[in-house]
Amino acid sequence: MNQPSTNLARGYPIALLSTVFLSTTAIFIRYLITTYQPPALLLAFWRAALAAVVLITVLALVKPALLRVTRAQLGYLVLYGLLLCAFNSLWTLSVAINGAAVSNVLVYCSTAFTALLGWWLLKERLTPLRLLVVVICFSGCVFVSQAYTPQVWSANLSGILAGLLSGLGYAAYSLMGRSASQRGLNPWSTLAYTFFFAAFFLGLLNLLPFPIPATLDDPARFLWFGSAWQGWGLLFLLAAVPTLMGYGLYMVSLSFLPSSTANLIATVEPVLTIFIAFFFLGERLSLDQIFGSALIIGGVVLLRVFEGRRAPSPAAVEPASLSS
Repeated sequence: MNQPSTNLARGYPIALLSTVFLSTTAIFIRYLITTYQPPALLLAFWRAALAAVVLITVLALVKPALLRVTRAQLGYLVLYGLLLCAFNSLWTLSVAINGAAVSNVLVYCSTAFTALLGWWLLKERLTPLRLLVVVICFSGCVFVSQAYTPQVWSANLSGILAGLLSGLGYAAYSLMGRSASQRGLNPWSTLAYTFFFAAFFLGLLNLLPFPIPATLDDPARFLWFGSAWQGWGLLFLLAAVPTLMGYGLYMVSLSFLPSSTANLIATVEPVLTIFIAFFFLGERLSLDQIFGSALIIGGVVLLRVFEGRRAPSPAAVEPASLSS
């Protein structure tokens, strides 16, 4: 088996496993917000902060060398962390303004953004197959989120812009992950620093003296969960399992796959979330959601079958791992 085919064989299961972890994120967040009512961007801060603390601690114990970066790399990671902060903030604002259905569809416009930006900035091939799968997966997202109903699209212009910008932010996050791999940065090192800087910027947003939607309005309540140890425990699980494992494996997959391919695979996430919600929250799938799920999964299978027969361009690079 040649090297590009080997990269594909490794990259697809890693990207799919990442998507499984990420698909549980909404379950944790929904329960925490429903039960404890924290401001959305404060919850985003604690999620990023705990993820950074856990990962930096693990790296310091297992492989301290991975925490050493050059000054130029540090500047790049600050920018990457700021981008992650912006993406999470825009996505949260989109959910608050538009509701879950529209915001979910708009953020998955990132598949188109990623393919186009990857072709423009990273010289990745924009093949007819990828264009077809973009259309199939986006159509599936419309059915899964039921965004074809007129009521869903009654959001105002600011909400639509927030949703589209969140999709662009997700695409940019994917492309920067690919660029970090090409710069020789270890995926876990990149993740540790980006979450650290994202937490820093999210913390500043919550402490600014003027009001920002979905942020903390009283600095004295920064430790929102107080003595609710179950809430802190669930927040820790949110940071350690779907966040670290989901984002971490996604970044590892970017070392093997073009960013547009990894992003297309990630469109399976809303489908998995629906199935998890069915079993754990009692939410039922409608026929149109089942049809949308089939479209998304079918698009990913189509991509895997046909791209597995030929080398991607450019060829993916081998990732650095904790054991290397």
